[in-house]
Amino acid sequence: MPHVWVAEPAEAEHVARLLVAFRDFYESAWPSDNAFLAGVEGLIEEPRTTQYLLGAVDADSAPAGVVQIRFRHSLWTGTEDCWIEDVFVTGTARGAGLGRALMDRALELARERGCGRVELDVDDVNAAARGLYESLGFREKHGGCAVLALPLQG
Repeated sequence: MPHVWVAEPAEAEHVARLLVAFRDFYESAWPSDNAFLAGVEGLIEEPRTTQYLLGAVDADSAPAGVVQIRFRHSLWTGTEDCWIEDVFVTGTARGAGLGRALMDRALELARERGCGRVELDVDDVNAAARGLYESLGFREKHGGCAVLALPLQG
């Protein structure tokens, strides 16, 4: 049974290692390993705005999955919004229910904080992730709204 928990500052290296593996999954070389670690070390100290979840296939296994969650106040809803920025499960842990367990815990945290909405983005080619998110109730935004990105670096 998957085991999921909120990462503590002392676990920043586990979080960064998994985010580097996520980067490598997309065959990218940027950001650097050190940049990931430095970024995680800074953000993990700010649980009001950023939280990381770690997950393992069972309570006795090493972390094999990560979720980065961002929180911000929305003037439009008058509540906090939750942005699920990164979700990654290592290849050897896929199929064990870890992705669902991580997402379930992320949604539970958003509800506990009173978030009015939860948003994320997913690559069109990632059918497995898209299927998971849709099974949890996520739907594509319609009505003229789209998530757009403008890369300023890289």
